[in-house]
Amino acid sequence: MLSPEQIESFRRDGFLVLEEFVESDACAALRARAIEIVDDWQPSETRTAFTTIEDESPRNAEFLASGGIVWCFFEEEAFGPDGQLRQPKELSINKIGHAMHDLDPVFERFTYTSRLAEVAADIGLVDALALQSMYIFKQPSIGGEVTCHQDATFLYTEPISVTGFWFAIEDATLENGCLWAAPGGHRTGLRQLFKRTGAMTDEDGTVIETLDPTPLPTPPDDLVPLEVPAGTMVVLDGQLPHWSGANRSAHSRHAYTVHCISAAADYPAWNWLQRPADMPLRRLATVAA
Repeated sequence: MLSPEQIESFRRDGFLVLEEFVESDACAALRARAIEIVDDWQPSETRTAFTTIEDESPRNAEFLASGGIVWCFFEEEAFGPDGQLRQPKELSINKIGHAMHDLDPVFERFTYTSRLAEVAADIGLVDALALQSMYIFKQPSIGGEVTCHQDATFLYTEPISVTGFWFAIEDATLENGCLWAAPGGHRTGLRQLFKRTGAMTDEDGTVIETLDPTPLPTPPDDLVPLEVPAGTMVVLDGQLPHWSGANRSAHSRHAYTVHCISAAADYPAWNWLQRPADMPLRRLATVAA
């Protein structure tokens, strides 16, 4: 799938942009299915909002149990001072996570393709396991910032192997909160680990462990914007610092992300995302075939 020049570019920069990777019909089908999931979803009394601000990172049972289910998370700014939604539910959801790729037929067909398996193999992830999926809405006006981070902080393996495959379902622009990345930043070392502190109970929580106090790039300094049209796939090294700003525009920025890890790597039990014992991870290549 990839040329030697593309592989070298990924190794040098830590990311690779592949335009026209997904056909428009497939993007439209995934978008329609995501909206259906939100329409059918009934929130609990907790009404979990998703934020990446460190002091307010999600630690409740809904978030920690979402590795093996399909769940919706609200935008942080979705609620007014009275605790009620400011706008309709379908315009208030931050993302859907985290197992649609294995539990929903539309997401499964989009995810498990021979083309994606081949790209993973080309960059060295030969036996890729699909670990996590997220459908991100980046809602108009209230789409939240995703702070500068490294994916390996949250999905750690030994050795580090997590790779993100980010699909633009709608055009991603400077105005609606496109991705920004730090070229070569994946070679500067992992800064933090996000660990869960107990069993999957109401008392379960998380802690952030510092490995290297060196700050990540301060957006937008030392970052480059990845403005891409719908249908583009961006491959992200697990140690690459990347960021997206808040969406204050009138246009959403829908995207779908799949995080994969190597079947040969160890996935520690303290990772926040854990799957039920009867829901093993599946190989991209095996299912795609």
